[in-house]
Amino acid sequence: MKIRINGHRLRMRLTKTEVSQLVAENIVSDQCRMGANTLTYKVVAGDNAALDVAFTDQTITVFMPKAWIEKWDENDQVGFDGYDTLGLYILVEKDFQCLSPRAEDESDLYPNPDAKAI
Repeated sequence: MKIRINGHRLRMRLTKTEVSQLVAENIVSDQCRMGANTLTYKVVAGDNAALDVAFTDQTITVFMPKAWIEKWDENDQVGFDGYDTLGLYILVEKDFQCLSPRAEDESDLYPNPDAKAI
């Protein structure tokens, strides 16, 4: 899972495996160790009505409605977005392969729909 924070915007991009895990288990998470600290970030599907986020104990948790992710691993829905109660823009989406080659393993990413145009 990739996380991107830019100002008052939070974006999480999930691989195929992570989308399947979220659909099956209602949770997916990852960590980044920085010195003696660890930042954990996760997406949790539950009973909420909309996207929401919490940041506690060095953990960013994005909450999303469980109904939104039903069959997400089988359909063309790219992602989900919205604002939390304090105006933070949240985007959770499938991660696509880059159009230009990179020194990065992209074998578990979704095929880029724009690749057909090239």
